[in-house]
Amino acid sequence: MTKEHFDVITVGAGLSGISAGYHLQKFCPGKKYAILEGRSDIGGTWSLFQYPGIRSDSDMFTLGYSFRPWREAKAIADGPSILKYVRDTAKEFGIDKNIRFEHKVLSASWSDKDLRWTIKVEVGPKKEKRTYTASFLYICSGYYNYEKGFTPKFPGIEKFKGELIHPQHWPKDLDYTGKKVVVIGSGATAVTLVPSMADQTAHITMLQRSPTYITSLPSKDIVADILRFLLPAKLAHHIARVKNILIQIWFYQLCKRSPNLAKWLIRARLKAALPKGYEVDTHFKPSYQPWDQRVCLVPDSDLFKAVSKGKASIVTDQIETFTPRGIELKSGKELEADIIVTATGLDLIAVGGIRLTVNESAVDISKSYTFKGLMLSDIPNFAFCVGYTNASWTLRADLTSTYVSRLLNHMDSNGYSKCVPICDESGMVKEPILDLNSGYIRRSLDKFPTRGARRPWRFHQNYIMDLFDINFADIKDSNLSFG
Repeated sequence: MTKEHFDVITVGAGLSGISAGYHLQKFCPGKKYAILEGRSDIGGTWSLFQYPGIRSDSDMFTLGYSFRPWREAKAIADGPSILKYVRDTAKEFGIDKNIRFEHKVLSASWSDKDLRWTIKVEVGPKKEKRTYTASFLYICSGYYNYEKGFTPKFPGIEKFKGELIHPQHWPKDLDYTGKKVVVIGSGATAVTLVPSMADQTAHITMLQRSPTYITSLPSKDIVADILRFLLPAKLAHHIARVKNILIQIWFYQLCKRSPNLAKWLIRARLKAALPKGYEVDTHFKPSYQPWDQRVCLVPDSDLFKAVSKGKASIVTDQIETFTPRGIELKSGKELEADIIVTATGLDLIAVGGIRLTVNESAVDISKSYTFKGLMLSDIPNFAFCVGYTNASWTLRADLTSTYVSRLLNHMDSNGYSKCVPICDESGMVKEPILDLNSGYIRRSLDKFPTRGARRPWRFHQNYIMDLFDINFADIKDSNLSFG
């Protein structure tokens, strides 16, 4: 049977995949492409996670696409609004017509003889086997496991008689009204869940082993609202986007270059938002520097308001063991709970868990270097999308898709069928691709490619530098081999 062939196959129909579809249509209109999505819906993260209060911790003028203005009132948007935005974008530009749902990609094999990828897929609930071929493979599946989250092996967890839930698998019919709830964790998910559930529960407790940096912003962007009132939608969107990009870069650089000043500013805002006499140092003074791990954002100080009202509390302690009634802490205190939520992080997975081979040799991508943070050494006609850790994901997704489109056009213009990054490793200092020391990242770094300490093998966490390196730099590069 003849295998269906595409010029480009993209994997994943989340924020990155829809961006890829738009850029391919706009800049490579002659290319035939398909987006293979393992689930039955558009949206990626925003269709998968269904826990209460799910929202972005980035503003929508930067998390939204550069090519489609964000028109809703809230700049820090809730999950359903973001999901609608992604779906509407796919429909408006006809990208949805190129998506094949319930297509789980298992493996992809490159052949120099055929100059193409052969992609093996499972389709639908019956897991029907199907094969496609593509001249170029673009992975837009993010970097975490959609099948399961991460839960540590807590002692005595089997003793607990109540409900135990991971946010990645939130039950649709869960009733927590009047219940005592403990949320284990202090990351973005925990600080979202606690204020969202607080008014319905008898009481909710955020149990953290150690504090996290948390700051607040208004959910509405007043400057953006004024711009939208005075200017056409697209122009207002772009100005607000530039403003917020610069603010993100400024805050990150402040944290890295003047961490003591950054800590003072964060602490001052916390003290102003919390009740007088609150133990700020106990619950909000991390042992690491700002942006060594991701700084959590709470809109409109909702977490601090819940704590101030007495509807929520924060406990900083370690778990001794689970008990039938809740959790016994190292301090000897017991937290009673009807429901325990393990907001303990993600299980990371590289390139969607797809098995890659090149000329019948299995690829160990942990030995590959990232070329401009979007291609891998020694892997032909291949790109992947990973967003920023210190700014909005979509900023880099749009840049990456622009580069892929430019690369494809360059290859066509010069009669090339193959492009592969070649890395001279001599004297190269290896660095992790993700530059945070969060537990969920440290657990998984051995699965991921590395970045080098020098260009173009360095993965910047800076949009302006990437704008020049990716959007405006010449595609011709001594580190790229064309043929």
